[in-house]
Amino acid sequence: MFKFKYTLFFVLLIFLSSCSKKVEEVKNIKKQSQELEMISVYNEGFQKLEINDTFNAAQKFLEAELLFPQSEWAPKSALMAAYSYYLQNYYQEALSNLNRYLKTYPNDKDISYANYLIGICYYEMIEDEKRDIGPILKAKKQFEIITDKYPNTDFALDAKFKLDLIQDILASKEMYLAKHYLKKNKWIAAINRYQIIIEEYDETIFVEEALHRLVEINYRLGMIEESKKYANLLGYNYKSGEWYKKSYKVFNRDYKENIPKKIDKNKKGVIEKFKTLFD
Repeated sequence: MFKFKYTLFFVLLIFLSSCSKKVEEVKNIKKQSQELEMISVYNEGFQKLEINDTFNAAQKFLEAELLFPQSEWAPKSALMAAYSYYLQNYYQEALSNLNRYLKTYPNDKDISYANYLIGICYYEMIEDEKRDIGPILKAKKQFEIITDKYPNTDFALDAKFKLDLIQDILASKEMYLAKHYLKKNKWIAAINRYQIIIEEYDETIFVEEALHRLVEINYRLGMIEESKKYANLLGYNYKSGEWYKKSYKVFNRDYKENIPKKIDKNKKGVIEKFKTLFD
């Protein structure tokens, strides 16, 4: 009886082992089938992207991700869906998918690209946001993440370039506000704005004019020493510039007050795109 039980137990082990192998084989076949189906749908999305059918491309990439979320193709599909939305100028949809990607695939190898694309989406939204500087501040924060966390990537180089342009945009906003206060004879408010420019945006094209305006305002208010301080600073850094020449005339008897000029209309690059927002 004991031998029979032992034999039965041995047969049961063999049976269970055989069943386990079959179940594993079925799982592997199903997994391979899912992956092949996902790759097929992913390729459909890529083909639609190549013919500029970006909307349907995004849908296909999302479908591919859902088919096999455990596959290495899933994070690629999520990124490609976000990129497809970006190409359509559907920035909110792109951002939604990118943020979901960051949470779902935090260790993916393309994480730096996702962060970069988030910055680009916010950057592109500035034109539509009119006077709201929220998107530009978010873009700045995102590009700073790129330069800090991924300094050796190709994205870091462009992020640095975009940060310089963002500084120009923010400085132009301060310049617009300063001139607004100047026209209203709100001297202290204007001084505060010009000081922000020379302290926080000292590498932008607006710093020379900001220094000159501080020379003018302080002279008008009878704060001669303060006016000279800014004139000396302007002369030390930009002695051959036109704004220094204007400041020099402030201390000349024949000085005539100049009407503040508008921001240089010949400024090239991304500033040209935003200048109408501040007129």
